[in-house]
Amino acid sequence: MHESCLILTGMVLFALGVFLVLSRSHFILALMGVELMLNAASLNLVAFAQFDPSREGHLAVLLVMAVSAAEIAVGLAIGLQVYRTFGSIDLQKLRLLRDE
Repeated sequence: MHESCLILTGMVLFALGVFLVLSRSHFILALMGVELMLNAASLNLVAFAQFDPSREGHLAVLLVMAVSAAEIAVGLAIGLQVYRTFGSIDLQKLRLLRDE
């Protein structure tokens, strides 16, 4: 597979992740969009490491995977606590709580 196909796939995945984060009002779908963006960044890091083998793209992917796992753990914990407190995880309703 050519590197340009990998980079194009990463760009499409990143754009889809941005679209999910900006357009959806559901908390879980927003977290899925962030995960898509992190996976797209990982794919691009590996693709760019194929161009120049001296770059440490594979090590950076391990760091991105660790950050991704921590983000999901913290995000789901916050989502569960918000649901227990307010009975909903709709992001539009949570924005209204900011003014109170």
